[in-house]
Amino acid sequence: MATLINILPITTQGSQSEIEIVVEASTSVTTFTNNHTQQTLSIIIVNRMLKSLKSILAKFHAGYFRISLSLGGQVLLWKTLNGPTKDTSVLRHVLHMLHPTPFLVLWSCALFTHVLLSILYLLKCLFYFKTVKAEFLHDVGVNYLFVPWISWLLLLQSAPFIIIAPKTIPYLVLWWVFAVPVVVLDVKIYGQWFTKGKKFLSTVANPTSQLSVIGNLIGAQAAAQMGWKECAVFLFSLGIVHYLVLFVTLYQRLSGAAHLPGMLRPVFFLYFAAPSVASLAWESITGDFDIASKMLFFLSLFLFTSLVCRPTLFKRSMRRFNVAWWAYSFPLTVLALASTEYAQEVKGSIAHILMILLLGISVLVSIGLTGFTLLNTKMLLPDNDPIAILLNHPPRQV
Repeated sequence: MATLINILPITTQGSQSEIEIVVEASTSVTTFTNNHTQQTLSIIIVNRMLKSLKSILAKFHAGYFRISLSLGGQVLLWKTLNGPTKDTSVLRHVLHMLHPTPFLVLWSCALFTHVLLSILYLLKCLFYFKTVKAEFLHDVGVNYLFVPWISWLLLLQSAPFIIIAPKTIPYLVLWWVFAVPVVVLDVKIYGQWFTKGKKFLSTVANPTSQLSVIGNLIGAQAAAQMGWKECAVFLFSLGIVHYLVLFVTLYQRLSGAAHLPGMLRPVFFLYFAAPSVASLAWESITGDFDIASKMLFFLSLFLFTSLVCRPTLFKRSMRRFNVAWWAYSFPLTVLALASTEYAQEVKGSIAHILMILLLGISVLVSIGLTGFTLLNTKMLLPDNDPIAILLNHPPRQV
């Protein structure tokens, strides 16, 4: 018993040590298991995120820059309305009383949206370069490659910060960064129209081709604001001459327009967007909304009326929400913007009523599209996207 008693404390102490060891071992095993589970869950989450990102990138294309283009147009519209003016109407007086915070929020939202879309497209260029190349070679897809640079130029013109105001070095540098790609795309697209190759204008021209014209005109407007009249005239001449060629070609309704799917019919609004931007660009160059600007504005107003009077043309595209609906917003915005300049020049009651009407339509359409987009986020990347379907067909090689 003594031995046992002597042993018991040892045994007991040993047992306590063993128990402590067992407890420590159990804690270690539990900790290891938890860490392993966390690592496994992290891997699963990362894999799912990568799978979702790849799915998004596979369906994403330059046509989604319509959203940032529309927001950029709205920002420029409201900056113009809040800016200095000779118009003494009640509406402009009320707008001048508004606090600048809403405009800053709108510009920030437009910038965030465009940066997000730009990052997605850069990732697509890295992981789906063949699809981007197919888009570059496609008759419709290549025209949307102008839209990111147009959006940047719109955000540059409407920037609320003094540091990037016109005639400053940051403004000048950014203008070059955003305008040079437009000219490079001009050389690619316009060059093939009158040189050798299979892509004749009569076979590839479609309403989206006017985006190239708009890119030159927006670049000219931005250059004129910083006092670079020669660059502005250069870009304006490129845009307006090719617009005349496109306008005549599209009016003849040749085979190029027949390739456009029904869901992309909203891009027909680009018909009056180009002359609207041209009137604004010429006004920036000359410093006055003169006869030429008025002629272009009246042309855009006539084309807008012609399209509005034919709602059946858009019946198929309006059956279900699609990102192509954003093609309505930008043309309406620049038309409203041109109407404000016209009302300021004419100073008549009819001109101001027209301005208020177009402003109301533009704002309501932009708000409605934003609401539809937020409520239908699952439909932003559909399997039957018209441009994605078009890109599945190999383009004709030059």
